Amino acid sequence: MRYDVAIIGGGIVGLATAMAILKARRLSLVVLEAEDRLAAHQSSHNSGVVHSGLYYKPGSLKARLCVEGRTALGLFCDERGIDYQRCGKVVVATSVAEVARLDELLDRGRANGLAGLRRISAIEIRDHEPHASGLAGLFVPETGIVDFRVVAHAFADVVRERGGRILTDAAVAEVHRDRQEHILAGPRVDLRCRVLITCAGLQADRVARMCGVEPGCRIIPFRGEFWRLRPDRVGLVRNLIYPVPDPLFPFLGVHFTRRIGEGAVGGVGGVGGVEVGPNAVLSLNRHGYRGRAPNARDMAEMLAYAGFWRMAGRYWGRGLGELWRSLSRRRFVGALKRLVPEVTAADLQVAEPGIRAQAVDHRGRLVDDFRIVKKPGMVHVINAPSPAATSSISIGRYISHMALEALDAADAPPG
Repeated sequence: MRYDVAIIGGGIVGLATAMAILKARRLSLVVLEAEDRLAAHQSSHNSGVVHSGLYYKPGSLKARLCVEGRTALGLFCDERGIDYQRCGKVVVATSVAEVARLDELLDRGRANGLAGLRRISAIEIRDHEPHASGLAGLFVPETGIVDFRVVAHAFADVVRERGGRILTDAAVAEVHRDRQEHILAGPRVDLRCRVLITCAGLQADRVARMCGVEPGCRIIPFRGEFWRLRPDRVGLVRNLIYPVPDPLFPFLGVHFTRRIGEGAVGGVGGVGGVEVGPNAVLSLNRHGYRGRAPNARDMAEMLAYAGFWRMAGRYWGRGLGELWRSLSRRRFVGALKRLVPEVTAADLQVAEPGIRAQAVDHRGRLVDDFRIVKKPGMVHVINAPSPAATSSISIGRYISHMALEALDAADAPPG
């Protein structure tokens, strides 16, 4: 089979990219997903939060694509009848140092174009979240919630409607270049394409290297563990309650998130209720959802990477704290009590964890912004952590421009 475009990765970013390309131009396109279902990893193992764009450095790709993507996502959900609620969230400062950082967040959010963002007092926190407690806070009205698994499947519907092909159980084991085409091979894959796009998430660095591209970083997986409030205690939270994030650490800390209820599209939907978490524990298994058992290949590659050891030297104290909070429910509940003092260990039920693909460069720095690398006839998404799901439509459009430029360049006459 020959295609104009092949996309490796059937997560929300790969599907959004396929949708954007097919909306822009009529051509032959295939999406290849290694798992037996779409959106099997980060796209469905997340908190379901539609981020506003509050946290990201103004001018960064994250900031621009998050704000654009949030708006586009809302319109898409309205068009497809997907339950999307713009419920707002409260960011709560529980120490004097955190109160000072609220002003930085406020300035950053306004620079990113957020509407209605405002400082609130300790009393006003209770107006939004009666059981929350803090010294001061921010109210962020443009934050929302959705089931991104439902969104991803809706993207796939659009791809099929526009003539695209989607294959699951289609792992790619080899990629070769033959003049103006790429040859993709695997146990159930044998095809050629003119432009290749990779959106491989937890396998992004490996897939890029398989294509002959050095990504300049490695994916280090972090396991995010979630709990759920018992049904009779969900009244402790109205919508979303977040701590003030540590500016030196790219994770947002444990928080309370109201989830969308049972699904509105195709019988696929969220579980509803209120979820708490996640922490950010180093994982020795890129697909380690069922426990902490290491994967031999993942562990060996990580320990052989100098960037991992430099990262560990920089963040070892924070890493131990995250691990302690993972092993001790009392410690985890202590972090929650800073935001909602009434919560107890008896209020929590275990929920499904997620694995975050975090790119780390050779200096041990956590790559903060989206990283998308363009090569002749190829586009590789190397780093797409949160808010990639929120930004998926805008990321897809961004990549589609690169892909269509590559196609046009291939069609241009010599000279």
